[in-house]
Amino acid sequence: MTRTSRFPAVNPPAPEKRPVSDTHHGITRTDEYAWLRADNWQEMFRDPSLLDPGIRAELEAENAYQSALMADTSDLQKQLFKEMKGRIKEDDSSVPMKDGPYAYGSSFKLGGEQPRYFRMPRDGGPEQILLDGDAEAEGKAYFRLGGVDHSADHRKLLWAFDDKGSEFYTLRVRDLADGRELADQIPATGGSGVWDAGNDGFFYTRLDPNHRPSKVLFHALGQSPENDRLIYEETDPGFFMNVDGTRNNQWIMIGINDHETSEYRLLRASDPFAEPKLVSARETGLQYELEEGGDIFFILTNADGAKDFKIMTAPASDPVRANWQELVPHEPGRLILSVIGFKDHMVRLERKEGLPRIVVRDRASGEEHLIFFDEEAFSLGLSGSLEYDTEMMRFSYSSMTTPSQMFDYNMRTRERVLLKTQEVPSGHDPHQYVTRRLMAPAADGELVPISLLHHRDTPLDGSAPCLLYGYGSYGIAVPAAFNTNWFSLVDRGLVFAIAHVRGGKDKGYGWYDDGKRGQKMNTFTDFIACARHLVAERYTAHDRIVAQGGSAGGMLMGAIANMAPDCFGGIVAEVPFVDVLTTMLDATLPLTPPEWPEWGNPIASADDYRTIAAYSPYDNVAALDYPPILALAGLTDPRVTYWEPAKWAARLRDRKSGDNPVLFKINMDSGHAGASGRFSRLEEIAYTYAFALKVTDKA
Repeated sequence: MTRTSRFPAVNPPAPEKRPVSDTHHGITRTDEYAWLRADNWQEMFRDPSLLDPGIRAELEAENAYQSALMADTSDLQKQLFKEMKGRIKEDDSSVPMKDGPYAYGSSFKLGGEQPRYFRMPRDGGPEQILLDGDAEAEGKAYFRLGGVDHSADHRKLLWAFDDKGSEFYTLRVRDLADGRELADQIPATGGSGVWDAGNDGFFYTRLDPNHRPSKVLFHALGQSPENDRLIYEETDPGFFMNVDGTRNNQWIMIGINDHETSEYRLLRASDPFAEPKLVSARETGLQYELEEGGDIFFILTNADGAKDFKIMTAPASDPVRANWQELVPHEPGRLILSVIGFKDHMVRLERKEGLPRIVVRDRASGEEHLIFFDEEAFSLGLSGSLEYDTEMMRFSYSSMTTPSQMFDYNMRTRERVLLKTQEVPSGHDPHQYVTRRLMAPAADGELVPISLLHHRDTPLDGSAPCLLYGYGSYGIAVPAAFNTNWFSLVDRGLVFAIAHVRGGKDKGYGWYDDGKRGQKMNTFTDFIACARHLVAERYTAHDRIVAQGGSAGGMLMGAIANMAPDCFGGIVAEVPFVDVLTTMLDATLPLTPPEWPEWGNPIASADDYRTIAAYSPYDNVAALDYPPILALAGLTDPRVTYWEPAKWAARLRDRKSGDNPVLFKINMDSGHAGASGRFSRLEEIAYTYAFALKVTDKA
């Protein structure tokens, strides 16, 4: 169906073409819209007013165009927003977590956009507000809190905020006795810090102008940040870095990693100026993580061919590789995701046969037991504990029809206590909905899981619209969890589906390996196979499917648009990574060197260049009859820069056949995560859902 029946006849923006060419490995490419990238992008991310006026005019023209095309959905967007907001408990509060004499938690006040953090006496009593996010955000177009961490003596609060959307966080310190903000203020950090053992200062990562966390520093309270002590500097731009601490306040852990290699360095929290001790030097393909265990460390690793990971131990005093001892052996098909250590127990979260499970191990006897659940498909999360010497651990549970539940679990007695069930103020009856797990046959014979949610009254005769969501990168598995927003689609007769394509770890680490670098095409063909399977099983029809994905999932959207435009009735690409080849050829961009293990290095390798060029959405735009496409971006996004979707939209309009429109909506006040407030974010979701409903004739 053409735009004349769904969208008004408005002329789209047509940015000027200013061709520039580059040659790599004897292959020349021309980019007619490269000028949309601001020359001063680094400075602009910190101060958006510095954006070139000509580029700003183009972006504002895009917003005017999409606004005109979506004007007739204004009432629908308001209704969707009202519905989604009505499913949120406005004055919601977390279950406080005990730590020493207090229990710490977070909450929202009625109508509040930002969380506020509080504490109360351990065994109950009045709340003390430690930090009010709404008060801090007042007067700011964008505001997002980063880490919020109290000191071990419970006297100070270390907190971070970003008020540009650029993810350059400022660290502040608050005195909890009187709420007074100390003079300490550190800009351009990674967004969190770790207190030393004496609560006299903290460790943090500093971002360089390219947004790389290149240094770990120690800040002594009351001193100028200019005098902060350099603890470790990472000179390889291909590695990320973070700093963390153990719950027993004994160790500071500096983690250095890319997407396939890890390295850790340790120092005692009581000796912040000591030389960090190397645990195991980086070795391409070797991954490991450290978790405290008193006089030992638990080590989650893929060493020695343990593709789905195993757990080892090493003495905390000397945890070098030579001292690692196997505790939980590798079991192919059982992917160990994380481990949490306690004084008497060890807990691990793993995935087997596509489903998560929690295993508790008695450290003295070695006896293990599973925590069992009734539903066939569900999502689990480990919250752990703020305390190390405890018998209690916390976890969350939900499914696509079951609201999130929070439990405390006694690891010794195996008693499970329900602390909280997610409230849906406007009401929710799980019996009105059906969830299913399907398997779509891929071109090479693999079976790709699909998680489905639909209303029990939705006809399954091929007439129902469907929103098909996918991601498929970095090993990230999309959980079949509860999301109240989906019901605004499902209650209107849509089928909501998640395609668990290769590139995630939904079926183990091998599922990830089969969807990266030279195998990346599997991600796209898997998604198309899922769409075709849903049609074959009469859940929907091709012109009724709206595909949706964000970030690397937005790249998936761009690729499937080029490969199978006739399979979809609409495409929503949120902050889409669509100019993969150009970005991977530019080592000055924030994420390029650390991304080479995921996509390949087209600078160094002609094979990697050709592999990426074969699927990079921007490079493969052609004279095709694309379905309606909606792209969304944030001006100050350092992860997927705004100019990628801006160029993509322009090239799509210039080269495509057919009348279906390409919309590009850019938030001029946000970054990668979109709007910062919980309700303002709902406005963005309402917009994308209105688009999906419009193109499937449900608006």
